[in-house]
Amino acid sequence: MTANTLDAFRAELRAWLEENCPEEMRDGLMAEEGICWGGKDWVFTSEAQKLWLERCAAKGYTVPTWPVEYGGAGLNREQEKIFFEERARINARSPLESFGIWMLGPALLHFGTHEQKLHYLPPVARGEVRWCQGYSEPGAGSDLANVQTHGEDKGDHWLVNGQKIWTSYADKADWIFALVRTDRDAPKHKGISFLLCDMDQAGVETRPIKMISGISPFCETFFTDAVIPKEQIVGEENKGWDVAKYLLTHEREMISGGGAGLSGGGRALGAVLADTMDVLDANTRADAMRCEVDALAIGLTLERYKDQAEAGQGAGDASAMLKYMGTELNKQRHELMMNAGGSDALEWDGPLGNRAGDWLRTKANSIEGGTSEVMLSIVSRRVLGLPG
Repeated sequence: MTANTLDAFRAELRAWLEENCPEEMRDGLMAEEGICWGGKDWVFTSEAQKLWLERCAAKGYTVPTWPVEYGGAGLNREQEKIFFEERARINARSPLESFGIWMLGPALLHFGTHEQKLHYLPPVARGEVRWCQGYSEPGAGSDLANVQTHGEDKGDHWLVNGQKIWTSYADKADWIFALVRTDRDAPKHKGISFLLCDMDQAGVETRPIKMISGISPFCETFFTDAVIPKEQIVGEENKGWDVAKYLLTHEREMISGGGAGLSGGGRALGAVLADTMDVLDANTRADAMRCEVDALAIGLTLERYKDQAEAGQGAGDASAMLKYMGTELNKQRHELMMNAGGSDALEWDGPLGNRAGDWLRTKANSIEGGTSEVMLSIVSRRVLGLPG
């Protein structure tokens, strides 16, 4: 696109944002209480949150790069950059956060049929359906290909039995995308299918798992003779590992960006510590600025990989590097905020909010989406080509 065309797009977008983003949505708040997850049972925290989602969904701005026919705005890579720059300029909240956007959407766009895309993607873009991820099992965490949840072929459907664990927000989700073993005789990485399952049916049960942070997004999910129709498979039968790997690259990129405070309009560390920066010791101030610089570096790295993806080169195994960097940086940021807060930061519901709970929550970043140890192993072997 020409510079004039992009300038015109920026001007039009800026005017739309100024006119349509409610003032209450311009605080950049991305703590749990500020996130809109959507779903059929979602209760909006305010009329402004509801209005902001509706207006963005109508323009396709909840998923700006998705094709228009699937609920997006059809923006190209250059326009996408401008979109997020302009949204950040007014410190606007993300209108919608969703595993359907971050993970299922890219997988469906790549592997799904046209009919599946038309059926499943627009409700995600409008925030009408909330998805969760059924990957890990008690015996299949880092060794994900060892999944034992099994689907028995019944002709027009699979009868699914098994258990998933660490299923984030399963107790609030409407649907789940799950790895299910549909051929028990095949080698470990074969015989797995990627299935879509309605959570609101007989044979699907969830149980929350409590964590040390006091926040419990994680659940156990149990399948007992759950019926999944054959048309709810993504990709080919017994080749779900291909879909799983593709989705994992997007999950790791999502964690890397969110972990570094780069997604959804979250506040930079300097802004969080601004009120106390002048009374902090020199080492803490230096550490805070170092984190800010590292966050900018990760942001530029993510932009580079997005540009490569636009040119047909995905991040691939390098997503493990991004995930590890974002995870470690997020832990450092919250460690710094705890140090800067002093004794006030130890309170669970004090003047600084729940910094202690947020700090404890970051420990899970080292596990979810692949442990830090596994990420380093992938980087050493597949990115750097080091010997085993």
